Amino acid sequence: MEKTQWYIGAPNGVILCINQNNEGELGGEFFHSYSEAPVPFQGIGQMTLRMEKLYDWLRFPHPGTNSRSFGEMPKPDGRIHERKRIMKDETLLAKHGDIGTFIVRVQHRQNSSWQGRITWMEEDRTIQFRSVWEMIKLIESAVDSVSQEDGEEINWFPEEDQPGQNA
Repeated sequence: MEKTQWYIGAPNGVILCINQNNEGELGGEFFHSYSEAPVPFQGIGQMTLRMEKLYDWLRFPHPGTNSRSFGEMPKPDGRIHERKRIMKDETLLAKHGDIGTFIVRVQHRQNSSWQGRITWMEEDRTIQFRSVWEMIKLIESAVDSVSQEDGEEINWFPEEDQPGQNA
């Protein structure tokens, strides 16, 4: 299979490895260029919070809205810390999940959500998402299509984005 969609393409690119599906509760780990250790997660909520924390640490993409808190927020020290890449893209792209593997490239954090591209590595398919919710639904539909017993295929592309269709 030609891997035309397999690239990181951004400093905040993440390889998302889904290793378990316990009655719809997805678990696994994700990898990024700034650490050799995986970031484990149990559940999609924990995954998104940990990815958001990574983006805040990287300061990329810049959030469109500020975080709010009921308590006192720590003041930023104003210093810019250099972020040094530890893993090469080729090493990241070699990581795979037991159930599914995705390359997540968040390009914007606007309207208190994420916008970007996600590539389902097993199928070499890339689609844009407009929100965290949409990204989660794409991941869940891909994992569900792998888990289906009856062999019925779920189409990963919305009807209007079908490749090869004439408008």
